[in-house]
Amino acid sequence: MPPFSSSLAYEDKGPDPTDPTGSTAPSAAPLVLIHGHPFDRTMWTPQIEAFSATRRVIAPDLRGYGASPVVPGITLLSRFAQDIEELLDDVKVDTFVLAGLSMGGQIAMECYARFGDRVRGLVLADTFPAAETPAGRRTRNEAADRLLAEGMRGYADEVLEKMVAPYAAPDIKAHVHHMMTSTPPEGAAAALRGRAERPDYRDLLTRVTVPSLVVVGADDEYTPVSEAEAMHAALPDSALHIIERAAHMPNLERPQEFNEVLAAFLARVDA
Repeated sequence: MPPFSSSLAYEDKGPDPTDPTGSTAPSAAPLVLIHGHPFDRTMWTPQIEAFSATRRVIAPDLRGYGASPVVPGITLLSRFAQDIEELLDDVKVDTFVLAGLSMGGQIAMECYARFGDRVRGLVLADTFPAAETPAGRRTRNEAADRLLAEGMRGYADEVLEKMVAPYAAPDIKAHVHHMMTSTPPEGAAAALRGRAERPDYRDLLTRVTVPSLVVVGADDEYTPVSEAEAMHAALPDSALHIIERAAHMPNLERPQEFNEVLAAFLARVDA
């Protein structure tokens, strides 16, 4: 079983801080990874493996996902952010680089709004900052109703080749499909209802005072390149990287390139 802190299951990996031969640089900021919907922390496996050799990496399962408790009803982004803040307090992480993909990126923006003084760098991958439209609100609530009535498999089958590109490797498709079908419908539905009520983060982005990295898959249909370009333009100190031959999950579809870009960004933050 994974460890629990507050209400969340999580991964916490990195060099042993008591080992004098360890490879962690004193300035290496912990990396906190927030997964998207409807996934779990194993979405970040290539990044956990790559970066935990040199820094502490923390990747929670959001409430309602993975091994974390399921809370039916509605889970607002502010509740997800509060969970993450409580987890970081419990594991004694003060400042950190915060990365989120898709819904995880929106949660990262909410975290920055709540406790941005603790964030040393912000990574927003395949996400967007605008509030939901009335039509989008109806669509998300209808999707939540469907998941509760039918379960996850039909939805997972339909969206798999939008989450990752049709040309993605079979093992990547299998991993993503497994995460989706393993997600409790009650947790996914609660998140969809909460996401329908999210605030608009566009003004917040203009007030971010730390370095930021915006990453997007070139073939992402959910959050197209134009959304990433708009975030890059809004953020005062940001870099934009578009990953070719990837859709909504470039961290899994093209992990080597994603990790190279993230490594360069982390080096800049650490410096």
